[in-house]
Amino acid sequence: MAKYRVQNPATGEIVETFESATDVQIEQTLASSDAVYREWRERSVQERAQVVKRVAEIFEERKDELARTIALEMGKSLAESIDEVEFARDIIEYYAVHGPSLITDYEIPSTIPGKAIIEHVSVGALLGVMPWNFPYYQVARFAAPNLLLGNTILLKHADICAKSNLLMQEIMEQAGVPVGGYQALFASHDQIATMIADPRVQGVSLTGSERAGAIIGAQAGANLKKAVLELGGIDAMVVLDSDNVAEIAQTAWDFRTYNVGQVCNSNKRIIVMDDIYDEFVAELVKLAEAKQTPGDQLNLAEGEYVPMSTRAAAETVDAQVRKAVEEGARVLAGGVLSEGPAAYYAPTVLVDVPRDSESYQQEIFGPVATVYRVSSDEEALDLANDCALGLGGSVFSTDEARAARVASRLEVGMSHVNTIAAEAAEIPFGGVKRSGFGREMGPLGIGEFANKRMYFVAE
Repeated sequence: MAKYRVQNPATGEIVETFESATDVQIEQTLASSDAVYREWRERSVQERAQVVKRVAEIFEERKDELARTIALEMGKSLAESIDEVEFARDIIEYYAVHGPSLITDYEIPSTIPGKAIIEHVSVGALLGVMPWNFPYYQVARFAAPNLLLGNTILLKHADICAKSNLLMQEIMEQAGVPVGGYQALFASHDQIATMIADPRVQGVSLTGSERAGAIIGAQAGANLKKAVLELGGIDAMVVLDSDNVAEIAQTAWDFRTYNVGQVCNSNKRIIVMDDIYDEFVAELVKLAEAKQTPGDQLNLAEGEYVPMSTRAAAETVDAQVRKAVEEGARVLAGGVLSEGPAAYYAPTVLVDVPRDSESYQQEIFGPVATVYRVSSDEEALDLANDCALGLGGSVFSTDEARAARVASRLEVGMSHVNTIAAEAAEIPFGGVKRSGFGREMGPLGIGEFANKRMYFVAE
Protein backbone atom coordinates (compact mmCIF):
# COMPACT_ATOMS: atom_id res chain seq x y z
CA MET A 1 0.00 0.00 0.00
CA ALA A 2 1.24 3.48 -0.87
CA LYS A 3 2.28 5.44 2.21
CA TYR A 4 0.74 8.76 1.13
CA ARG A 5 -2.67 8.23 -0.41
CA VAL A 6 -6.31 9.20 -0.58
CA GLN A 7 -8.24 6.15 0.62
CA ASN A 8 -12.01 6.30 1.00
CA PRO A 9 -12.68 4.80 4.46
CA ALA A 10 -16.26 3.95 3.48
CA THR A 11 -15.03 1.46 0.90
CA GLY A 12 -11.29 0.97 1.46
CA GLU A 13 -10.67 2.06 -2.13
CA ILE A 14 -7.38 3.85 -2.79
CA VAL A 15 -8.37 6.80 -4.96
CA GLU A 16 -4.99 8.47 -5.45
CA THR A 17 -1.37 7.91 -4.43
CA PHE A 18 1.58 10.27 -3.93
CA GLU A 19 5.32 9.72 -4.16
CA SER A 20 7.24 9.87 -0.90
CA ALA A 21 10.00 12.47 -0.79
CA THR A 22 13.59 11.57 -1.58
CA ASP A 23 16.41 12.76 0.65
CA VAL A 24 17.44 15.17 -2.11
CA GLN A 25 13.92 16.66 -2.13
CA ILE A 26 13.98 17.04 1.66
CA GLU A 27 17.27 18.96 1.41
CA GLN A 28 15.77 21.21 -1.29
CA THR A 29 12.74 21.80 0.93
CA LEU A 30 14.91 22.79 3.88
CA ALA A 31 17.02 25.13 1.77
CA SER A 32 13.94 26.76 0.27
CA SER A 33 12.21 27.22 3.63
CA ASP A 34 15.31 28.81 5.14
CA ALA A 35 15.88 31.11 2.17
CA VAL A 36 12.26 32.27 2.06
CA TYR A 37 12.29 32.87 5.82
CA ARG A 38 15.08 35.43 5.42
CA GLU A 39 12.93 37.37 2.97
CA TRP A 40 9.51 36.82 4.64
CA ARG A 41 10.67 38.05 8.06
CA GLU A 42 11.76 41.37 6.53
CA ARG A 43 8.25 42.23 5.38
CA SER A 44 6.19 44.38 7.71
CA VAL A 45 3.77 42.62 10.00
CA GLN A 46 0.96 44.51 8.26
CA GLU A 47 1.99 43.07 4.89
CA ARG A 48 2.18 39.57 6.31
CA ALA A 49 -1.23 40.10 7.92
CA GLN A 50 -2.73 41.00 4.55
CA VAL A 51 -1.44 37.74 3.09
CA VAL A 52 -2.78 35.70 6.01
CA LYS A 53 -6.13 37.51 5.67
CA ARG A 54 -6.24 36.49 2.01
CA VAL A 55 -5.66 32.85 3.01
CA ALA A 56 -8.80 33.04 5.17
CA GLU A 57 -10.77 34.58 2.30
CA ILE A 58 -9.71 31.81 -0.09
CA PHE A 59 -10.71 29.19 2.49
CA GLU A 60 -14.21 30.69 2.34
CA GLU A 61 -14.20 30.93 -1.46
CA ARG A 62 -13.08 27.31 -1.88
CA LYS A 63 -15.04 25.95 1.08
CA ASP A 64 -16.97 23.26 -0.79
CA GLU A 65 -13.85 21.93 -2.52
CA LEU A 66 -11.94 21.87 0.74
CA ALA A 67 -14.80 20.11 2.54
CA ARG A 68 -15.26 17.38 -0.08
CA THR A 69 -11.52 16.69 -0.04
CA ILE A 70 -11.35 15.82 3.66
CA ALA A 71 -14.71 14.03 3.63
CA LEU A 72 -13.24 11.62 1.10
CA GLU A 73 -9.83 11.46 2.79
CA MET A 74 -10.83 10.67 6.38
CA GLY A 75 -14.58 10.03 6.37
CA LYS A 76 -15.98 13.15 7.99
CA SER A 77 -19.53 14.02 6.90
CA LEU A 78 -19.88 16.90 4.46
CA ALA A 79 -21.67 18.99 7.10
CA GLU A 80 -18.89 18.46 9.64
CA SER A 81 -16.26 19.03 6.94
CA ILE A 82 -17.77 22.43 6.18
CA ASP A 83 -17.81 23.18 9.94
CA GLU A 84 -14.09 22.44 10.03
CA VAL A 85 -13.24 24.60 7.01
CA GLU A 86 -15.16 27.50 8.57
CA PHE A 87 -13.38 27.06 11.92
CA ALA A 88 -9.99 26.97 10.19
CA ARG A 89 -10.97 30.12 8.27
CA ASP A 90 -11.89 31.84 11.55
CA ILE A 91 -8.56 30.94 13.16
CA ILE A 92 -6.58 32.21 10.18
CA GLU A 93 -8.62 35.43 10.11
CA TYR A 94 -8.20 35.91 13.87
CA TYR A 95 -4.43 36.03 13.52
CA ALA A 96 -4.64 38.27 10.45
CA VAL A 97 -6.76 40.78 12.38
CA HIS A 98 -5.50 40.46 15.95
CA GLY A 99 -2.03 38.98 15.47
CA PRO A 100 -0.18 42.28 14.95
CA SER A 101 -1.46 43.67 18.28
CA LEU A 102 -0.55 40.42 20.06
CA ILE A 103 3.13 40.79 19.09
CA THR A 104 3.49 44.53 19.62
CA ASP A 105 6.68 45.56 21.44
CA TYR A 106 6.19 46.72 25.01
CA GLU A 107 8.39 48.41 27.58
CA ILE A 108 8.94 47.01 31.06
CA PRO A 109 10.02 49.02 34.13
CA SER A 110 13.78 49.01 34.62
CA THR A 111 16.03 50.13 37.48
CA ILE A 112 18.86 50.61 34.98
CA PRO A 113 18.80 53.98 33.22
CA GLY A 114 17.37 53.38 29.77
CA LYS A 115 14.54 51.51 28.11
CA ALA A 116 13.94 47.76 28.42
CA ILE A 117 11.66 46.51 25.64
CA ILE A 118 10.20 43.06 25.04
CA GLU A 119 9.92 42.16 21.36
CA HIS A 120 8.28 39.22 19.61
CA VAL A 121 10.65 38.19 16.82
CA SER A 122 10.41 35.28 14.38
CA VAL A 123 12.82 32.35 14.78
CA GLY A 124 12.93 30.58 11.40
CA ALA A 125 11.58 27.52 9.65
CA LEU A 126 9.22 25.39 11.74
CA LEU A 127 8.19 21.77 11.28
CA GLY A 128 4.59 20.73 11.88
CA VAL A 129 3.62 17.05 12.24
CA MET A 130 -0.16 16.95 12.03
CA PRO A 131 -2.93 14.32 12.49
CA TRP A 132 -5.78 13.25 10.23
CA ASN A 133 -8.77 13.95 12.48
CA PHE A 134 -9.04 17.68 11.64
CA PRO A 135 -6.86 18.17 8.55
CA TYR A 136 -7.38 21.94 8.17
CA TYR A 137 -8.10 23.06 11.73
CA GLN A 138 -4.93 21.45 13.09
CA VAL A 139 -2.80 23.13 10.44
CA ALA A 140 -4.53 26.53 10.76
CA ARG A 141 -3.80 26.86 14.46
CA PHE A 142 -0.10 26.12 13.85
CA ALA A 143 0.55 27.82 10.52
CA ALA A 144 -1.51 31.03 10.77
CA PRO A 145 0.15 32.62 13.84
CA ASN A 146 3.62 31.58 12.74
CA LEU A 147 3.29 32.93 9.21
CA LEU A 148 2.01 36.19 10.70
CA LEU A 149 5.03 36.26 13.02
CA GLY A 150 7.42 35.80 10.09
CA ASN A 151 8.31 32.12 10.42
CA THR A 152 8.04 29.62 7.55
CA ILE A 153 6.21 26.28 7.64
CA LEU A 154 7.23 22.73 6.76
CA LEU A 155 4.12 20.58 7.09
CA LYS A 156 4.22 16.80 7.38
CA HIS A 157 0.59 15.70 7.44
CA ALA A 158 -0.93 12.27 8.11
CA ASP A 159 -0.44 9.64 5.42
CA ILE A 160 -4.09 9.87 4.37
CA CYS A 161 -4.17 13.69 4.20
CA ALA A 162 -1.80 14.27 1.29
CA LYS A 163 -4.44 15.88 -0.92
CA SER A 164 -5.63 18.39 1.68
CA ASN A 165 -2.03 19.28 2.55
CA LEU A 166 -1.24 20.03 -1.10
CA LEU A 167 -4.45 22.03 -1.35
CA MET A 168 -3.40 24.14 1.63
CA GLN A 169 0.00 24.80 0.05
CA GLU A 170 -1.76 25.87 -3.15
CA ILE A 171 -4.03 28.25 -1.22
CA MET A 172 -1.12 29.71 0.75
CA GLU A 173 0.74 30.48 -2.46
CA GLN A 174 -2.42 31.78 -4.15
CA ALA A 175 -2.82 34.19 -1.20
CA GLY A 176 0.71 35.52 -1.51
CA VAL A 177 2.82 33.39 0.84
CA PRO A 178 6.15 33.14 -1.04
CA VAL A 179 6.78 29.79 -2.72
CA GLY A 180 8.66 27.83 -0.05
CA GLY A 181 6.94 29.61 2.83
CA TYR A 182 4.49 26.73 3.31
CA GLN A 183 5.58 23.35 2.01
CA ALA A 184 3.64 20.09 2.10
CA LEU A 185 6.01 17.23 2.98
CA PHE A 186 5.66 13.55 2.12
CA ALA A 187 8.43 12.56 4.51
CA SER A 188 9.37 9.35 6.31
CA HIS A 189 9.97 9.06 10.05
CA ASP A 190 13.74 9.02 9.46
CA GLN A 191 13.50 12.14 7.29
CA ILE A 192 11.49 13.90 10.03
CA ALA A 193 14.27 13.07 12.51
CA THR A 194 16.83 14.48 10.07
CA MET A 195 14.82 17.70 9.71
CA ILE A 196 14.49 18.17 13.47
CA ALA A 197 18.26 17.80 13.77
CA ASP A 198 18.94 20.28 10.95
CA PRO A 199 20.04 23.73 12.20
CA ARG A 200 17.76 25.43 9.68
CA VAL A 201 14.71 24.10 11.55
CA GLN A 202 14.07 26.06 14.75
CA GLY A 203 11.12 24.21 16.28
CA VAL A 204 8.59 21.43 15.91
CA SER A 205 4.90 21.19 16.71
CA LEU A 206 3.15 17.83 16.88
CA THR A 207 -0.45 16.90 17.47
CA GLY A 208 -0.82 13.16 17.89
CA SER A 209 -0.50 10.23 20.24
CA GLU A 210 1.50 10.03 23.46
CA ARG A 211 3.85 7.61 21.70
CA ALA A 212 4.48 9.99 18.80
CA GLY A 213 4.86 12.88 21.23
CA ALA A 214 7.49 11.04 23.25
CA ILE A 215 9.51 10.30 20.08
CA ILE A 216 9.30 13.82 18.63
CA GLY A 217 9.86 15.40 22.05
CA ALA A 218 12.99 13.31 22.56
CA GLN A 219 14.33 14.25 19.13
CA ALA A 220 13.61 17.93 19.75
CA GLY A 221 15.27 17.79 23.18
CA ALA A 222 18.36 16.03 21.84
CA ASN A 223 18.77 18.83 19.31
CA LEU A 224 17.84 21.66 21.71
CA LYS A 225 14.79 22.63 19.68
CA LYS A 226 11.59 24.16 21.01
CA ALA A 227 8.61 21.80 20.80
CA VAL A 228 4.87 22.10 21.27
CA LEU A 229 3.10 18.79 21.88
CA GLU A 230 -0.68 18.36 21.87
CA LEU A 231 -1.25 14.72 22.68
CA GLY A 232 -4.15 12.56 23.79
CA GLY A 233 -6.98 13.19 26.18
CA ILE A 234 -9.45 11.16 28.23
CA ASP A 235 -11.42 14.22 29.26
CA ALA A 236 -13.97 13.91 32.02
CA MET A 237 -17.47 15.35 31.72
CA VAL A 238 -18.89 15.46 35.25
CA VAL A 239 -22.68 15.74 35.59
CA LEU A 240 -23.49 16.60 39.21
CA ASP A 241 -27.20 17.26 38.71
CA SER A 242 -29.66 18.35 36.03
CA ASP A 243 -33.23 19.55 35.76
CA ASN A 244 -33.36 18.16 32.19
CA VAL A 245 -31.51 14.84 31.99
CA ALA A 246 -32.57 14.14 28.40
CA GLU A 247 -31.14 17.46 27.25
CA ILE A 248 -27.78 17.03 28.94
CA ALA A 249 -27.55 13.44 27.69
CA GLN A 250 -28.13 14.74 24.17
CA THR A 251 -25.37 17.31 24.68
CA ALA A 252 -23.01 14.61 25.93
CA TRP A 253 -23.85 12.29 23.05
CA ASP A 254 -23.54 14.91 20.33
CA PHE A 255 -20.08 15.97 21.51
CA ARG A 256 -18.86 12.41 22.09
CA THR A 257 -19.89 11.23 18.62
CA TYR A 258 -18.82 14.38 16.74
CA ASN A 259 -16.23 13.43 14.09
CA VAL A 260 -17.07 9.80 15.02
CA GLY A 261 -15.47 10.37 18.43
CA GLN A 262 -12.08 11.10 16.86
CA VAL A 263 -11.51 14.27 18.87
CA CYS A 264 -8.63 14.87 21.31
CA ASN A 265 -10.75 16.82 23.82
CA SER A 266 -13.90 14.73 23.48
CA ASN A 267 -15.80 13.84 26.66
CA LYS A 268 -14.38 10.32 26.79
CA ARG A 269 -15.28 9.71 30.44
CA ILE A 270 -18.82 10.76 31.37
CA ILE A 271 -19.14 10.79 35.17
CA VAL A 272 -22.75 10.98 36.37
CA MET A 273 -24.23 11.34 39.83
CA ASP A 274 -26.05 8.28 41.11
CA ASP A 275 -29.55 9.80 41.36
CA ILE A 276 -29.73 10.64 37.63
CA TYR A 277 -27.37 7.95 36.30
CA ASP A 278 -29.98 5.41 35.18
CA GLU A 279 -32.08 7.98 33.33
CA PHE A 280 -28.97 9.50 31.74
CA VAL A 281 -27.67 6.14 30.48
CA ALA A 282 -31.12 5.18 29.16
CA GLU A 283 -31.16 8.39 27.11
CA LEU A 284 -27.72 7.61 25.68
CA VAL A 285 -28.84 4.12 24.70
CA LYS A 286 -31.89 5.56 22.95
CA LEU A 287 -29.69 7.97 21.00
CA ALA A 288 -27.22 5.25 20.07
CA GLU A 289 -29.90 2.87 18.87
CA ALA A 290 -31.31 5.59 16.61
CA LYS A 291 -28.04 5.74 14.65
CA GLN A 292 -26.84 2.23 13.84
CA THR A 293 -26.79 2.26 10.00
CA PRO A 294 -23.53 2.87 8.12
CA GLY A 295 -23.82 5.67 5.57
CA ASP A 296 -21.96 7.49 2.80
CA GLN A 297 -20.11 10.47 4.27
CA LEU A 298 -20.64 12.37 1.01
CA ASN A 299 -24.41 11.82 1.11
CA LEU A 300 -25.44 11.06 4.69
CA ALA A 301 -29.07 10.35 5.55
CA GLU A 302 -30.90 10.65 8.87
CA GLY A 303 -30.07 7.81 11.26
CA GLU A 304 -26.80 6.96 9.49
CA TYR A 305 -23.24 7.29 10.77
CA VAL A 306 -20.00 7.86 8.88
CA PRO A 307 -16.87 5.67 8.81
CA MET A 308 -13.84 6.19 10.98
CA SER A 309 -10.64 7.42 9.32
CA THR A 310 -9.25 3.98 8.45
CA ARG A 311 -10.07 0.31 8.86
CA ALA A 312 -7.15 0.03 11.31
CA ALA A 313 -8.63 2.79 13.49
CA ALA A 314 -12.00 1.03 13.59
CA GLU A 315 -10.37 -2.30 14.44
CA THR A 316 -8.42 -0.64 17.27
CA VAL A 317 -11.62 0.74 18.84
CA ASP A 318 -13.33 -2.64 18.46
CA ALA A 319 -10.40 -4.37 20.20
CA GLN A 320 -10.46 -1.82 23.03
CA VAL A 321 -14.18 -2.30 23.65
CA ARG A 322 -13.82 -6.09 23.56
CA LYS A 323 -10.96 -5.87 26.06
CA ALA A 324 -13.07 -3.68 28.38
CA VAL A 325 -15.89 -6.24 28.24
CA GLU A 326 -13.44 -9.03 29.10
CA GLU A 327 -12.44 -6.98 32.15
CA GLY A 328 -16.03 -6.55 33.35
CA ALA A 329 -17.56 -3.69 31.33
CA ARG A 330 -20.91 -3.92 29.52
CA VAL A 331 -21.94 -2.71 26.05
CA LEU A 332 -25.52 -1.41 26.18
CA ALA A 333 -25.78 -0.32 22.53
CA GLY A 334 -23.63 -0.44 19.40
CA GLY A 335 -20.27 -2.15 19.62
CA VAL A 336 -20.44 -3.49 16.06
CA LEU A 337 -17.46 -3.43 13.67
CA SER A 338 -18.41 -3.57 10.01
CA GLU A 339 -16.96 -6.25 7.76
CA GLY A 340 -13.78 -5.15 6.00
CA PRO A 341 -12.45 -3.23 4.23
CA ALA A 342 -14.90 -0.49 5.31
CA ALA A 343 -14.01 1.48 8.46
CA TYR A 344 -17.39 1.62 10.25
CA TYR A 345 -17.77 1.19 13.99
CA ALA A 346 -21.27 1.64 15.39
CA PRO A 347 -21.81 4.38 18.01
CA THR A 348 -21.54 2.65 21.38
CA VAL A 349 -22.56 3.03 25.02
CA LEU A 350 -20.12 1.39 27.45
CA VAL A 351 -20.62 1.16 31.23
CA ASP A 352 -19.09 -0.55 34.29
CA VAL A 353 -15.44 -0.24 33.20
CA PRO A 354 -13.50 -1.24 36.35
CA ARG A 355 -11.13 1.43 37.66
CA ASP A 356 -8.45 -1.18 38.31
CA SER A 357 -8.53 -2.47 34.72
CA GLU A 358 -6.16 -1.72 31.84
CA SER A 359 -9.10 -0.38 29.86
CA TYR A 360 -9.76 2.36 32.41
CA GLN A 361 -6.48 4.08 31.51
CA GLN A 362 -6.91 3.83 27.73
CA GLU A 363 -8.09 6.58 25.40
CA ILE A 364 -10.76 5.25 23.04
CA PHE A 365 -10.44 7.37 19.90
CA GLY A 366 -13.82 6.52 18.45
CA PRO A 367 -17.60 6.78 18.97
CA VAL A 368 -17.78 5.18 22.42
CA ALA A 369 -19.58 6.94 25.28
CA THR A 370 -18.10 5.49 28.48
CA VAL A 371 -20.19 6.28 31.58
CA TYR A 372 -19.27 6.04 35.27
CA ARG A 373 -21.56 6.23 38.33
CA VAL A 374 -20.55 8.28 41.40
CA SER A 375 -22.34 9.28 44.60
CA SER A 376 -20.56 12.49 45.72
CA ASP A 377 -18.75 15.54 44.36
CA GLU A 378 -15.49 14.34 45.91
CA GLU A 379 -15.85 10.91 44.32
CA ALA A 380 -16.53 12.55 40.96
CA LEU A 381 -13.44 14.76 41.29
CA ASP A 382 -11.28 11.84 42.39
CA LEU A 383 -12.39 9.83 39.37
CA ALA A 384 -11.92 12.77 36.98
CA ASN A 385 -8.34 13.37 38.17
CA ASP A 386 -7.43 9.67 38.25
CA CYS A 387 -5.89 9.91 34.80
CA ALA A 388 -2.38 10.21 33.35
CA LEU A 389 -3.66 12.64 30.74
CA GLY A 390 -4.80 16.21 31.39
CA LEU A 391 -6.16 17.91 28.29
CA GLY A 392 -9.60 19.26 29.25
CA GLY A 393 -12.61 18.61 31.44
CA SER A 394 -16.05 19.93 32.30
CA VAL A 395 -18.50 20.03 35.20
CA PHE A 396 -22.26 20.48 34.91
CA SER A 397 -24.71 21.55 37.61
CA THR A 398 -27.77 23.77 38.02
CA ASP A 399 -25.77 25.28 40.90
CA GLU A 400 -22.97 27.12 39.10
CA ALA A 401 -20.98 27.68 42.30
CA ARG A 402 -21.05 23.95 43.03
CA ALA A 403 -19.83 23.13 39.51
CA ALA A 404 -17.14 25.81 39.78
CA ARG A 405 -15.80 24.32 43.02
CA VAL A 406 -15.24 20.98 41.30
CA ALA A 407 -14.04 22.43 37.97
CA SER A 408 -11.43 24.60 39.72
CA ARG A 409 -9.75 21.43 40.98
CA LEU A 410 -9.56 19.56 37.67
CA GLU A 411 -5.95 18.73 36.74
CA VAL A 412 -6.26 19.81 33.12
CA GLY A 413 -5.18 22.50 30.67
CA MET A 414 -8.77 23.54 29.91
CA SER A 415 -11.49 23.48 32.58
CA HIS A 416 -15.14 24.28 31.88
CA VAL A 417 -18.38 24.91 33.76
CA ASN A 418 -21.69 23.99 32.09
CA THR A 419 -20.16 23.49 28.66
CA ILE A 420 -18.06 20.57 27.46
CA ALA A 421 -15.52 22.64 25.54
CA ALA A 422 -15.27 26.36 24.80
CA GLU A 423 -13.84 26.38 21.28
CA ALA A 424 -13.13 29.49 19.25
CA ALA A 425 -10.19 31.09 17.46
CA GLU A 426 -9.42 33.30 20.45
CA ILE A 427 -9.57 30.49 23.05
CA PRO A 428 -6.17 28.84 23.86
CA PHE A 429 -5.94 25.06 23.52
CA GLY A 430 -3.55 22.65 25.27
CA GLY A 431 -3.03 20.32 28.19
CA VAL A 432 -0.87 19.20 31.10
CA LYS A 433 0.50 15.89 32.37
CA ARG A 434 0.85 13.36 29.53
CA SER A 435 -1.37 15.43 27.26
CA GLY A 436 1.70 17.46 26.34
CA PHE A 437 2.82 21.05 26.71
CA GLY A 438 2.50 24.38 24.97
CA ARG A 439 -0.62 26.18 23.79
CA GLU A 440 -2.20 26.84 20.43
CA MET A 441 -4.74 29.45 19.34
CA GLY A 442 -5.70 32.71 21.01
CA PRO A 443 -3.14 35.18 22.38
CA LEU A 444 -0.97 32.35 23.74
CA GLY A 445 -0.56 30.44 20.47
CA ILE A 446 1.43 33.14 18.71
CA GLY A 447 4.05 33.22 21.46
CA GLU A 448 5.17 29.60 21.35
CA PHE A 449 7.62 30.02 18.46
CA ALA A 450 8.48 33.67 19.00
CA ASN A 451 11.82 34.92 20.23
CA LYS A 452 10.67 37.11 23.12
CA ARG A 453 13.76 39.19 22.78
CA MET A 454 14.82 41.72 25.41
CA TYR A 455 15.95 44.89 23.66
CA PHE A 456 17.70 47.50 25.84
CA VAL A 457 18.64 51.06 24.93
CA ALA A 458 20.82 52.78 27.54
CA GLU A 459 20.44 56.44 28.41
